[in-house]
Amino acid sequence: MSLINTQVKPFSATAFHAGKFVPVNQDSLKGKWSVVMFYPADFTFVCPTELEDMADNYAEFQKMGVEVYSVSTDTHFAHKAWHDTSEAIKKVNYVMIGDPTGTLTRNFEVMIEEAGLALRGTFVINPEGQIKLCEIHDNGIGRDATELTRKVKAAQYVASHPGEVCPAKWTAGAATLKPSLDLVGKI
Repeated sequence: MSLINTQVKPFSATAFHAGKFVPVNQDSLKGKWSVVMFYPADFTFVCPTELEDMADNYAEFQKMGVEVYSVSTDTHFAHKAWHDTSEAIKKVNYVMIGDPTGTLTRNFEVMIEEAGLALRGTFVINPEGQIKLCEIHDNGIGRDATELTRKVKAAQYVASHPGEVCPAKWTAGAATLKPSLDLVGKI
């Protein structure tokens, strides 16, 4: 069964954010758009490149009214140590959730059970707490935050324009489609 259009399941975790340890739960993801990005582990190889890329694009997500949450099965203590020692991770101003029990990672169905690590999963969640986008990558494939901004903008557009959909390669301001019988076979 797909996670699309399902509610985020209950969870309780501790995160490292803005130099502090803060509680985070499913209600933290409500009231605004959210991106939850899972990655395998702190102090690794592809992961810091992704988190740094997201940090470099974080202001754009903030302009769109989106909060970003990164998640790994490391502890919040490991997140702080990584933040304090890595030039790439020092750029991170978004929430870094520790999930050492794997509850959140399992809730989003990205746990690699035999390794105790997460796959590279990206989820876009609407203000009501529903999952609207789900992408899961093999751990050798890094993500690109600019690709994600386009998809979030499309999700936000569709949510605020009932009856319209965004075609492939849609960008903000471009034409959308209004599905109807008249369009069948005409595209």
